[in-house]
Amino acid sequence: MFDQLSDRLQGVLSDVRSRGKLSEDDVNKALREVRLALLEADVNFKVVKDFTASLKERLEGEEVSEALNPGQTVIKAVNDELTALMGGAGRDIVFAPSGPTVILMAGLQGSGKTTATAKLGKLLKKQNKDVALAAVDLQRPAAVEQLEKLGAQAKVHVYSQPGETDAVKVAAWARDQAVQENRDVLIVDTAGRLHVDQDLMEELAQVRKVTKPHDVLLVVDAMTGQDAVNVAESFAEAADFDGVLMTKLDGDARGGAALSVRAVTGKPIIYASTGEKLDEIERFHPDRMAGRILGMGDVVSLIEKTQDEFDEDQAADLERKIRKQQFTLEDFLQQMKQVRRMGPLGNLMKMMPGMGKAMRGMGQVDERELDRIEAIILSMTPFERAHPSEINGSRRKRIATGSGTTVQAVNRLVKQFGQMNKLMKQLSEGKMPDPQQLMRGMG
Repeated sequence: MFDQLSDRLQGVLSDVRSRGKLSEDDVNKALREVRLALLEADVNFKVVKDFTASLKERLEGEEVSEALNPGQTVIKAVNDELTALMGGAGRDIVFAPSGPTVILMAGLQGSGKTTATAKLGKLLKKQNKDVALAAVDLQRPAAVEQLEKLGAQAKVHVYSQPGETDAVKVAAWARDQAVQENRDVLIVDTAGRLHVDQDLMEELAQVRKVTKPHDVLLVVDAMTGQDAVNVAESFAEAADFDGVLMTKLDGDARGGAALSVRAVTGKPIIYASTGEKLDEIERFHPDRMAGRILGMGDVVSLIEKTQDEFDEDQAADLERKIRKQQFTLEDFLQQMKQVRRMGPLGNLMKMMPGMGKAMRGMGQVDERELDRIEAIILSMTPFERAHPSEINGSRRKRIATGSGTTVQAVNRLVKQFGQMNKLMKQLSEGKMPDPQQLMRGMG
């Protein structure tokens, strides 16, 4: 979503960084470019005006022209201001010391509210919370059935009352059930409308009254740009909410909503949906997002994702196999599956400092190629996975037929796996491989 903005800002800051000393004209030119980049990213005009005014005041206060490293001073200032624009340190859900923590989900139809409810349920379940979802959207056809299906996929309980038409009664009943069953969290999926209207607000107020939520999250669609900000502003005027869950942050919109909503409404983005799968949701960290936009990566989030999928015993076993050259295609397959569970590879690569721009130069990572690699390995026998060098011509033909690929694709995988094994052996011995060999091994 932030690719266009990221390219523009990184270009501006790269030019600033290349100059040994910055004059007042240089700073003003950089500020103009930053202003244009934000406006082109569909950031609210008033937000852009306030942002650049604050940045200009800060840069004048920093005495950039006399700084030891003026380029880095400007970059730090832009990073800090972007972080402040999106909410500073951010915040998380505060769980109740006793009884269920109730989270009320609000929003318009089409914002992805029901799916976001299930995603949040799965995320909190991964944090060892006993989670239940309440199907209180009785306006949209099949909304209850959709939540029940998504809840089963997320492996969380769903409270629903088929045939009941009173949303307030269902909400009160669901809260009582959560209390009786000693649930840790109850997430209430409420009805939406095509626009903010009085009926929606009245029902939301009644549901809020009977469920007594600890947090009300407004679900907004980042793809709608400034309309998302307008919706959030309208909700803020009509009904109080505590934070925003922004959906479709992986889309190809220009990112203005994510940068504007905090400044316009005063409410922080707490969670962001980053893909279609149920586990593609994450805490929104303004400082980390600012780092991604400016090409600094997001190593902390990458480490957190890695820790969720890998444990110390697995890492030690993997290191032992690499050192003893016992790393097989079966091990490679398991590692690839674990990495893919962390999310799309393109998103993971962008978390590495400097890789965002390089990724755009190479194009999108083709996840289908990983599917083909998996199919090839699964078409091998256990012996072939353990001894790929023993795979002769007839075996390669059989593997290609079984995986629906070509002999050339099998040859390429076997060759690259051999190169990767040599590379890992050198790295485990503390040797730095030749750069060209490194690129071939990463192929």
